[in-house]
Amino acid sequence: MLFGTSGCHLCEQAEVIINACVPDGVETVDIAEQEQWQEQYAIRIPVLYDPETQQELGWPFDQPEVEAFIGRLTCK
Repeated sequence: MLFGTSGCHLCEQAEVIINACVPDGVETVDIAEQEQWQEQYAIRIPVLYDPETQQELGWPFDQPEVEAFIGRLTCK
């Protein structure tokens, strides 16, 4: 899951990196949808989040960091 918001150029960059690692992409969650997300992530987006482990990978990150975070080696 990627926490971000519309119009965020850093979020767009993060999506490009993630999409290279995960062919189907990940769910993108707009933090504007809930006040709690705005409070938690407003100055930190984009943030890659794993709901199973509740771990976060905050920006800036690169492909190797995303690979390690998601535990896959499918990046191109």
